[in-house]
Amino acid sequence: MIDFRSDTVTRPTPAMLEAMMKAPVGDDVFGEDDSVNQLEAMSAAMFGMEAAIFCPSGTMTNQIAIKCHTQPGDEVICDKLSHVYQYEGGGIAFNSGASVRLIEGNKGRITDGQVKENINPDDIHKPASTLVSLENTANRGGGACYDFTDIQSIKDVCLQNKLKLHLDGARLFNALVAKNESPKQYGEVFDSISICLSKGLGTPLGSVLIGTKELIKKARRVRKIFGGGMRQAGFMAAAGIYALENNINRLADDHQHAKMIQSALQAKDFIGEILPVETNIIIFEVKGRYTAPEMAAKLKEEGIFVIAISPKQIRFVVHLDIHPEHVKRTIEVISGL
Repeated sequence: MIDFRSDTVTRPTPAMLEAMMKAPVGDDVFGEDDSVNQLEAMSAAMFGMEAAIFCPSGTMTNQIAIKCHTQPGDEVICDKLSHVYQYEGGGIAFNSGASVRLIEGNKGRITDGQVKENINPDDIHKPASTLVSLENTANRGGGACYDFTDIQSIKDVCLQNKLKLHLDGARLFNALVAKNESPKQYGEVFDSISICLSKGLGTPLGSVLIGTKELIKKARRVRKIFGGGMRQAGFMAAAGIYALENNINRLADDHQHAKMIQSALQAKDFIGEILPVETNIIIFEVKGRYTAPEMAAKLKEEGIFVIAISPKQIRFVVHLDIHPEHVKRTIEVISGL
C-alpha cells in the first residue's frame, strides 16, 4: 500500500517512538508535564513569540484562536477554500458565533486589496470585521505558498483597520522550506499562529497555537471549555519535540518527490490542468477516458491510494512515509495507464 491520501497517515519512526517512551510526563492541566512545557516553550521561541499551547488537533488550535480574537456577531475574513471554513464543521459559527466573509482568492491565497475591500464599514446593520485568517500552505490551492511580502501587505491593512491576523499554518513548515523563509519572520507579523505536528512532521497527533502571553492565557481557558485539557500528554509532546528537531529540513524530499510525480502526470493525455506544485501536494484534473473516481479506483487496484476530491480532480499528498521506491512504483503505474 502506497498511501497518498494525506500527510496525516504517517506513523512514528522508531527514533520518534523511543523519544516518546522516554518522555518525562505529568498532569498538563496542572502545568506539570515537563515535555509539554518544553514543546510549548520551544515552539514559541522558534517563532520569536511569547507563549504557546499544545492541543490535540489543528482544528482545535484554529478554533481557539478565532474564539479568542472575536466576539459573537463579529466577522472573519478568509479565502473561500480555507480549512477554517471548509473543513472545521462550521466551527466559526458554532464555537464563536461569528460570520464569515469569503473571498475568491488565487489558489487559496488572498491579497491586501481584497482584504481592504471586504472590511465592513462601521454600521450597526453589519457584523464587525475583526479577524483575517490566512492559510499557508493552501491545501485546496495545491499546496500553494504565499509570498511573504504579500503577507506583510495584508498585515498593514489589518493594522490600519484594527483587525487581528491569524495563520492556519497546518503545513507552514512546507512553505518555510520551499520559500527559504524563517519562523521568526512569521512571528513578527501574525497575532496567532497554528502549526500542525501530525502532517509533514509525522507525529501521531497534535498542533500548537502560538501568540502573546495574554492570548495563550485566554486560550487555556477556551481549550478547557472545548474539552481539550490533557493529562499526561508529554508522550505526544515528545513526538512533537523530536519532529521539530529532526523532520523539518527533510520536507524538501517530499517536494522533490511531488515534482517527479507531476512530471509523470504531465505526459498523459487524460490529465488536464495540474495546479502548480510548490510543495508536497498535487491536485490535477482528470479528463477523457477516466473520471477522477475511476482513476482513483484504477490506482487502488495497484496498491496506490489517493483521494478524488471532486468528479474531475484527484489529490496526491507526499509525506515522510513515501520513500523513493514508492515514487518509482507510482510513476511506473501512472505511465502504464
